[in-house]
Amino acid sequence: MVELPDKTAAFIDWYLAVVEAANLTDKRYPVKGLNVWTPDGMRARRNLDAVLIREIEATGSVAVEFPALIPSTEFAKEAEHIKGFDAQVYWVTKGGTSPLDIPLVLRPTSETAMYPVFALWVRSHRDLPLNVYQIVNTFRYETKTTRPFLRVREIHFFEEHTCQANEEHAAERVRSNRQAFRAMASALALPYLAVRRPDWDKFPGAFYSIALDIPVGAARTLQIGSIHHYRENFARPYGIRYEAADGSQRYVHQTTFGLSERLLGAALAVHGDRKGAVFPTALAPYEVVVIPIPGPDAGEAPRRVATEVAERLRRHGRRVHLDDGDERPGAKYYRWETAGTPLRLEVGRREVENRALSAADRLGHKAPVALDRLEHEVDDRLREFDRALIERAQRAFAAAFSVARSLEELAASSTVRLVGWCGREDCGHRIETAIDGALLGTPEDPLPFPVPPVTGCIACGRSDGAQWAIAARPL
Repeated sequence: MVELPDKTAAFIDWYLAVVEAANLTDKRYPVKGLNVWTPDGMRARRNLDAVLIREIEATGSVAVEFPALIPSTEFAKEAEHIKGFDAQVYWVTKGGTSPLDIPLVLRPTSETAMYPVFALWVRSHRDLPLNVYQIVNTFRYETKTTRPFLRVREIHFFEEHTCQANEEHAAERVRSNRQAFRAMASALALPYLAVRRPDWDKFPGAFYSIALDIPVGAARTLQIGSIHHYRENFARPYGIRYEAADGSQRYVHQTTFGLSERLLGAALAVHGDRKGAVFPTALAPYEVVVIPIPGPDAGEAPRRVATEVAERLRRHGRRVHLDDGDERPGAKYYRWETAGTPLRLEVGRREVENRALSAADRLGHKAPVALDRLEHEVDDRLREFDRALIERAQRAFAAAFSVARSLEELAASSTVRLVGWCGREDCGHRIETAIDGALLGTPEDPLPFPVPPVTGCIACGRSDGAQWAIAARPL
């Protein structure tokens, strides 16, 4: 039995131990920050992708896939963008033994790969809106400490890129992305806060950026996604324009929406506990594990019934694993708890005789499941598990925030802080210095608990323009 570190006192050590114990990735690949997806990690990743695809396609977005290599001539067209990514890109300078005439960038994100082609696709107002997404690997030369799923150099990345007729339509697409993410986060049982980043921390080339943040550990946050409104900042250098209905030529307004495997790490970070991983049903590699319990007077009945149960649930559309190996039942229970499987069904002699399985969900709730109503009752148990999981996560989410009313109080923070901020950059940097972290920006969502009206900026005391902002130490 593996002894996990304390989640509150040593969050990073706990997180790394949970990832290892759940066998979701193998970090032993000989390039730092490039990890191997194990079978269970791949199952979870595919389940995550299925949630993202379902919700983004419900908004009318369609799938594409663009090449991974970007000519340096295209990458350099938007000056602010290349300035923001220049230190993070991998360069391809040779083809075989021959130097390339034009060096190639291994994509860190796909604006500069897609937009030269968007200029060919969009010629008329009838071509708009253009809403496309892809799920691909991106590469960034991460110089900080790498951690599985949270900070890696090869990123399993979801990105939507859109072209809209004008700023109003682009702002509507941002709202649509926010609604789509609300549904995604609900499926993953993840409470979060949408935060408009300050200008000095927005995406390179964006007009504004909205980040999706969660609290993890003491006074720390993790960005789990982002939505960007570009206005015409990319359309002009890439020549993406269209003929309007009145015959005039206009540049499109653009948006992007980015998510990654970090969502998998976020679910582990938020839901995991002293026993290991806890997966919401939508993300779990297996939703149900069925364990036959042999006994001297049970014969083959437990194994036969367990096999029938697994087959029935698979036909019902559930992801099921039948664990009929030779380990003792207690060792199996421990392993599947560590792996975070939502529901465990046990089949022994007594369960066969009573035609009712012993069931325990990952949060410890136990109740029998009648064989005659197997599919219906398993559905009910998994719904109850997800409901309990989000309720637990929401309580922890609200407890992770508190108000700081002075820079001295901010410096001693053990929670994510709500602070008054006047909007001025110099005050923002004073706040960042006090918390030794970041001013994440201003919330776009309702705050997780009632707060009084802000009285003034925590840095300068000005009340004009002051509003609540979030300060934390990003992970």
